[in-house]
Amino acid sequence: MIGFLCGEVLFSDGNESILQTSSGIGYQVFYNKVLVEGTQAAIYISHIIKEDSETLYAFQSLRAKKLFEMLLTVKGIGPKSAYGLIANVGVNDIINAVNLEAKATLTKVPGLGTKSAAQIILDLSGKIDRVKMYSDSSKTLKTTTVIPQSNLLEMIEEVSYVENTISMGANQHEILNDALMACKELGFKEDKIIPIAQRILGANNISKPEQLIHLVLKEV
Repeated sequence: MIGFLCGEVLFSDGNESILQTSSGIGYQVFYNKVLVEGTQAAIYISHIIKEDSETLYAFQSLRAKKLFEMLLTVKGIGPKSAYGLIANVGVNDIINAVNLEAKATLTKVPGLGTKSAAQIILDLSGKIDRVKMYSDSSKTLKTTTVIPQSNLLEMIEEVSYVENTISMGANQHEILNDALMACKELGFKEDKIIPIAQRILGANNISKPEQLIHLVLKEV
């Protein structure tokens, strides 16, 4: 069983990623995060084996992986529903929702109704806190970009001025800011990223920061 992968990112689009390990094998995994192609990534894996298929689901932390596997023990919950729940709701909110019997929180995921939410609460009540024993920390991504010391100060600066200089909707502001911060953390200068991000936002139907990051990094 595969439980962890570390390797070079050959492809990533916020839905799937391909990592090539030191052995030369490229593993295709479901991953809801955009990884920078050409960099090194370390991710936890849940390996799902069926009679006619094998799939790999990737997670940033061991706790998320363990929660995913616990959700699979719930009657009627499959890998796609469990992964969608973690991706859209988050580990801590799922734990709280089960403990507080908050069905509305669990039904935020398309296709997961009140019946499934009630089943999750019923099956995991009294058990779900066990996942807290596992680490919630993420593996630090090692990028091929060397970040100069002068840029480290820029990485912690506020980017709120963007909202005052760009005319766009509130949702686009949030997407732009999230994408901008991610690019800055990778060592790219803000003045280089902003014009590219603005143009891409104006020309494409962008609904998630990960989509914008992926398209911007293809041009820089």
